[in-house]
Amino acid sequence: MSHRSALLRPLSAAAVTAVLVGGLAACGPKGSGSSADSAPHKGGTLTVLDQGTQSDFDPARLYTTGGGDVPSLVFRTLTTRARVSGEAGTKVVPDLATDTGEPSANATVWTYHLKPGLKFEDGTAITSADIKYGIERSFAPELSGGPPYFRDWLVGGASYQGPYKDKSKDGLASIATPNATTIVFHLTKPEGDFPYLATMSQFAPVPKAKDTGADYYKHPVSSGPYEVVENQNDGVQIDFKRNPYWSAGTDSQRKAYPDRIDYTGGLDASVINQRLSTSAGADADAVTIDTNLGPSELARVRNDKDLASRVATGHFGYTDYLAFNPKVKPFNDIRVREAISYAINRTSVVNAAGGSALATPATTFLPNQKAFGYTPYDAFPAGATGNAAKARQLLAQAGYPHGLTVTLTHSTSDSSNEGPAVASAVQDGLKAAGITVKLAPIQDSDYSSTVDSVKTEPGFFLAGWGADWPSGGPFLAPIFDGRQIVANGANFNSAQLNDSSVNAAIDRIDAITDHAKAAEQWGALDKQLGQQALTVPLFHPVYERLYGKNIRNVVISDWDGRVDVADVAVK
Repeated sequence: MSHRSALLRPLSAAAVTAVLVGGLAACGPKGSGSSADSAPHKGGTLTVLDQGTQSDFDPARLYTTGGGDVPSLVFRTLTTRARVSGEAGTKVVPDLATDTGEPSANATVWTYHLKPGLKFEDGTAITSADIKYGIERSFAPELSGGPPYFRDWLVGGASYQGPYKDKSKDGLASIATPNATTIVFHLTKPEGDFPYLATMSQFAPVPKAKDTGADYYKHPVSSGPYEVVENQNDGVQIDFKRNPYWSAGTDSQRKAYPDRIDYTGGLDASVINQRLSTSAGADADAVTIDTNLGPSELARVRNDKDLASRVATGHFGYTDYLAFNPKVKPFNDIRVREAISYAINRTSVVNAAGGSALATPATTFLPNQKAFGYTPYDAFPAGATGNAAKARQLLAQAGYPHGLTVTLTHSTSDSSNEGPAVASAVQDGLKAAGITVKLAPIQDSDYSSTVDSVKTEPGFFLAGWGADWPSGGPFLAPIFDGRQIVANGANFNSAQLNDSSVNAAIDRIDAITDHAKAAEQWGALDKQLGQQALTVPLFHPVYERLYGKNIRNVVISDWDGRVDVADVAVK
């Protein structure tokens, strides 16, 4: 993942990694009543149309969490998300395991037991050794691409090189398998969020005898409701059919209505939305996972009753914001940062991001969702259009009675919320406070590597962050934990904050295994950090997704804001 999160910058390119959203509820098909026509049925072929591709379709290399996307059709994990719309979909539930994990008293040891009757696509039993081996493969250098948590969290993970180089009998000793249905993880530090990590594709079982190394992506062995028939051009086109050994009796989350699923990636966004709008032939049975409706498309759709009934709204924990580097003048002066915070015109910024249908104004760094610990606050009340008088007052105190000039770095991508439109809106909005903003565009392909490097990080730039799972930990820690500052690599702690009290608070909350209690503490920490004006939260994006006219049972949870392909049905 290109990271400004583990699950990312807005597509076009999240090139990355993913597409996200921020907000609250979700909706399914408008016509999903009790009639036979609207009820989901088994059978048929589902078509998936995406901008991105399913490259490196290997559970070790993927960066997916929670389930609900294409890999979850094939790869089951110890836990997954609850496959329901809205806030309830942010909860972790068992998948291959009987529960979400049994923590030790200090949350440094997590134990899981497998459900009975689990089988691979060839009918062989899934064991704890298969899950251990699947995780160990993700440490192999030739299978890189997955998340960093395993090296950080598992004892011995920092130096482990995977099973291809390590020929020892026990492999990574911090993953123990006392019997075929039990697996135990020993962690370097308390981690109350471990059940969320256990939703990642690296927890999918891989039978050692069927491992083909770097070629495994061509036909990975399925533990889910579908198996790969053919993978063309490294994930551009993948055909799936039912896995005859998958049992709904062991999987309450994936409905698996269609008999087959045809996936096509590498398409243009306008082509995808046009095909879904027209819904001709197989496109009537189609959905998209990564393609949003833009402002002009959304306006057209809303004027068409039929199309409007085929739009689902998704929300994901993501915040677009202005980042400061306090090591660069004049941003080393908190009064300057506060002045900009007061001066910001969020109305113009939201309009630049597509309007209120596609963006919600933000005054907190945490997304406005309960699962993250959202606690409403506004440290520097700017109103809808900015508080120019308060900003001028602070600038005068900082030694700039006649205003000042600053440079704002942004991406050149027109499809990114870090691009020219939002940058120009910030520029225009700060004028009233006497702040002249010079725009400094950087080619989109070089943007992340520039702003996420301590060596090249500018003083003032557009950024965005989304969490790998719906919790305050993966949202606040990468941005504000001083121990996560990376001197020679991708660094997301833009303010380069290294406050021992903040670091200690993060450790304390990490150890809490009760998610509701932890969320409350994350919210309090967010409010505390907000007083330091290290960022200016701008908005949380909202995603509007069109789907084909024959699609039923649309589920979009607040976990990642995407259509759950394992739950949709075709008419």
